[in-house]
Amino acid sequence: MQLAHHIHTGDELKDVALKAFARIADAWGVTQSEAAALADMSESTWKRARKPAFKGELTRDQLLRLSALTGIYKALALYFSEPLAQRWIVLPNAGPLFGGARPLDTMIEGGLPQFLTVRTYLDALRGGA
Repeated sequence: MQLAHHIHTGDELKDVALKAFARIADAWGVTQSEAAALADMSESTWKRARKPAFKGELTRDQLLRLSALTGIYKALALYFSEPLAQRWIVLPNAGPLFGGARPLDTMIEGGLPQFLTVRTYLDALRGGA
């Protein structure tokens, strides 16, 4: 018996990741410059990347960032009700992980390690840990 496997090409993965993040950035109400910083690209590149015909490449770091952001978005939707689920990322947070800053700003400043820390934090909240 032969199993058919669907292999995602780099372009398919890139397109799906960018489309998902564009929807997330809109839902969160972040600015173009904040979205670009989260995706680790210039604002002009982000504006091009939002369009379906974007031919640029994404680095492994950028793909990991977009994947982590999708996970953060899903975790927020599972843990919080609206409108907090969509506002949490841009609200000042007094928790020890954020020190009064917006989670968004700590992720822009801390890069991928902070994305993963926030994702782990939200998964822990959801798990009741």
